[in-house]
Order: sequence, then C-alpha cells, then structure tokens
Amino acid sequence: MSPTHDEFHYRLPLRYGGQRPGAHRGSSLGAGQGFAAHRRLFDHPDPRRIDLRASLRDVGQEWLVRIQRQRVAVPVHVVVDVSASMHFGALRSKLQVAADFVEALGPSAFRVGDAVGLLAFDHEEREDLFMPPRHSRGAGIAMAEALRRCRSENAWQHDTARHNGAAALQRVATRLSGRQGLVFLVSDFHWDLGGLDAVLDLLAPACVVPMIVWDPAETEPPLAHALVAVSDAETGVRRSLWMREPLRTQWRDAVAARREALHALFDAHGMPPFHLHGAFDAEALTRYFLETVA
Repeated sequence: MSPTHDEFHYRLPLRYGGQRPGAHRGSSLGAGQGFAAHRRLFDHPDPRRIDLRASLRDVGQEWLVRIQRQRVAVPVHVVVDVSASMHFGALRSKLQVAADFVEALGPSAFRVGDAVGLLAFDHEEREDLFMPPRHSRGAGIAMAEALRRCRSENAWQHDTARHNGAAALQRVATRLSGRQGLVFLVSDFHWDLGGLDAVLDLLAPACVVPMIVWDPAETEPPLAHALVAVSDAETGVRRSLWMREPLRTQWRDAVAARREALHALFDAHGMPPFHLHGAFDAEALTRYFLETVA
C-alpha cells in the first residue's frame, strides 16, 4: 500500500474559459459570485438579479440586472521525466518523490472539481504511462502507482546522440500546445536546456509550474579525503574521484550555477520553479502558490 500524503491548495493567475463549474476564476458569464457588469433587464430577463440601487442611479431609467462570472474547472496535466537520472536517490529515488507529489495532486484537484492527467518521457515519449485527464478521487493514486512501477532503460543503450530531454519533452508538450489549464513540469532537468525555451513557448497558454526534483546526495558533495565511485545515470559512464576540498567546492559551484541557470530560464517565461529536494512538502507547495500567484 502506498503512503498517503497531505493535500495542497493551488490557484491560477488568470481567468479561464470553460463550461464545467469549478473553483477557478472564469471568463464566461454564468451562475457565479464574481460581479462582471450591469445589463438591461430587457436584454437579460432574470428579475432575480435586479440591482435596485444601480437601477435608481441609471440615467436611462432602465431596470438593471447584475451579470456574474462563472467559476470553472480546468484540466490539470502532470508531465513527468522518467529518464534514468530520475531513478537516482540516496534514500528514495527522485521518481518516488515525484510520485508522492502526484498522489497528493489527485485529491487536491478532485476537491476543487479539476480533472487530472499524466504524460511522461525519457529519451522519447512514454505512451505506456499516458493517462488522459479524468475527474476521479483515485486518479492521483493510479498515476502515482504507475510512476512507482516505472522502469526506464538507460538512453545510452539505445543511442547517445538521440538522447535529448528537451526534444522528447517537446514531443510530449505538442499534445498540450494551445491549451489552457495547469501544467506541472516535473524533472531534474539533467539534460541540455537548449530546446527548453521552445517547449515553454508551446505550453504558454497554460499556467506552467516547473518542479525541479533533486536529491541531497547530488547537491551536497561527499566528505573530503575519500575515494568516491560515481556513475552518470544517463550515459552509463563510471569513474572514480579522490574527493579533495577543491573538488567539493567545484561540486557546490556547479550545483549553484545550474540552479541559477534554471531559475533565469523559467523566470524569463514568468514561471518561477518549485523545488522538490529529497521529499514532497505539501505545505511548501501551498505557500508557493500563495506567494507567486497574484
């Protein structure tokens, strides 16, 4: 039995169109609580919505009714990197941490009426993990279990030249191109970021939340003065390193530079990232939405 995880709260920065009632600010008019405008009773014959004060102030002496904006549900998609590096982790793999988040997303979305779907990629699109959006209490559990069972062959066993995370992600993102909604992009981004700009442009109509999944064992170097065997999960290259203090400093500097490059790229698209560092924290993700979404 998989562990249960706390729900989190999320909200979107813009108004979205849609017909299914939900919890998000909508752009269409309907039976909502958000005031949109006053209109003549003749044009909108609903006496229940007559605004007496506005009617008395109207210079044309017309009966005016209040028009409301409808709150709507939006589709939520999770795009997960399941490449070989995501299977790394000192205590639990990064993919297991991503699965914890997906499991918590299920009831969080169900509570506000949103449908949730899953897309995945490694060196190519993973059709076997695709799940279309559905409004179900158990959707998060089903997607999380699929990720926990996932096995990814090392891309170098197929063709090192073909292994391009951004290219595989772009093929996945094409499915969501031009669609509104909420997209969680979950990856460690341990691949060439050259094509990521084009991917983010494809997803631009949606509210995109990049989720950077790193493990403490890769962000903090081992103790100094020790022989360390390291292996690149994506290429399969193994090597031994004598962990001197200058090498530890270089390790930390490389992590800081990568973090800065990712933040600069995502911030340029108005998509501040959220970090999953060794574990999923529902409260931290709720704070992220409260602080970053106006």
